[in-house]
Amino acid sequence: MTSRPLLFCLLFWTIACGTKEPELQLLDTVKLESTGLKVEVLADSLVVPWDLEVDSEGFLWVAEQEGKVSRIELQTAEKQLMLLIPDVWQQRTSGLLGMALHPDFASNPFVYLNYTAKKDTLITSRLMRYELQEDALTNGQLLLEIEGGTSHNGSRLAFGPDGMLYWATGDTHDFAYAQDPKKLNGKMLRMKADGSIPADNPDPSSYVWALGFRNMQGLAFSEKGLLYTSEHGDAIEDEVNLIRSGGNYGWPAIEGKHDLPDEVVFAEAHQSIEPIRSWTPVIAPAGLAFYGKKEIPEWSNSLLLTTLKGKSLRILHLAEDGTGIGEEEVLFENHYGRLRDVSVGPQGEIYLSTSNRDWNPQPGFPLAGDDKILKISVTNQLNSSSLTVSLPKIASSLDGKQLYLNYCASCHKEDGSGLSGAFPALAGSSLVEGEIGPVVKVVTGGKGQMPAFAFLSNQDISQILSYVRNSLGSQASEISSGEVEENR
Repeated sequence: MTSRPLLFCLLFWTIACGTKEPELQLLDTVKLESTGLKVEVLADSLVVPWDLEVDSEGFLWVAEQEGKVSRIELQTAEKQLMLLIPDVWQQRTSGLLGMALHPDFASNPFVYLNYTAKKDTLITSRLMRYELQEDALTNGQLLLEIEGGTSHNGSRLAFGPDGMLYWATGDTHDFAYAQDPKKLNGKMLRMKADGSIPADNPDPSSYVWALGFRNMQGLAFSEKGLLYTSEHGDAIEDEVNLIRSGGNYGWPAIEGKHDLPDEVVFAEAHQSIEPIRSWTPVIAPAGLAFYGKKEIPEWSNSLLLTTLKGKSLRILHLAEDGTGIGEEEVLFENHYGRLRDVSVGPQGEIYLSTSNRDWNPQPGFPLAGDDKILKISVTNQLNSSSLTVSLPKIASSLDGKQLYLNYCASCHKEDGSGLSGAFPALAGSSLVEGEIGPVVKVVTGGKGQMPAFAFLSNQDISQILSYVRNSLGSQASEISSGEVEENR
């Protein structure tokens, strides 16, 4: 018979071993004002981990764009495949995109997923609910299906403190959808956990909670219950918005701040709401999380924002009442590549996912082991090469190359090689090397999915076009600001 002291020792040993943290690969340390952080690899060799969610049972859930859903036990770092969705359609920014866990997960083990599907030529965006049973997701139930596309699908999902599910949808690149209350694209949708419409929605017969959005990429609630989104602008004005019930956020009539005459007129007529932060040049904001923990006091009451073009983590310090953003800090810029999502763990730790194996890889990426999930947590051991936060760069007078990198390189690549099937190569292009009029009109007026850059000055456009026509494998003549003015 085992003695009580021995039984106690065995129990203590089991508990101690069970709670021992896994040994993870250390990448970097970060020195804040009074807190040290370490960056470790929790998981690697993933394929575009688009959404990260932490449940109440000690697991990090991961949705990969190709249709995989896995969970990682945080105490052991063991990863388990939970679901492989067979009918996910992936092209460019379509695929498995949004994920949310029921807020009472122990009693209601439901996982909500949004993904793109295609049947014949019809592309749709599906909201599904799955049930966790015996270490697998099963019993998939379709809650809502709306129009989808190869891009501008959104989408993020999150439960609010009211117990309702919020779904941020994209406009599928149709300029008529975001302002049409009968369309569910370009909207913030709100529903009950079973997919039904709440009676206290602005219109009790509609899922629409707010409208006027282009392509939301992040969704987060604060401790005060405030709802924030991050959103891709067109060529300018990426945004973070504070979402109000029944609010109109202006797209496509308004981009970002209400600072143009036509925008002011529309805003007054529709009571449109301005973003609480916007960026030009754009940074391609992605995942968004509220940080209200005390473990990293420098970041308490802030929004954590991952960026794709900016390839950084942005710390957006909120005003005390949460209705505005004060100081902004930048971390990891160009260090780990494109960052897709962010989630906060129960002990104040932070999880980031890289997005270097997606449809638009940047120069120098993917890195070995990409895509990864990075864990950021507090440490007392900093190395001599610790990273630090910085303030955003202030735009100054830029030359043609810098302007090109700001506005064109994310699509057409730094060397002008483009992306096959999506963005044409500029090097050796007959349009680039040809007559001045057509190329100026494309730049100022846009073409297809290329946005219009009419907001740029004649001088800026002349510098960009002169750089493209002289430095990316072409030997065409420079274009003066006067020639731009004549051909706009």
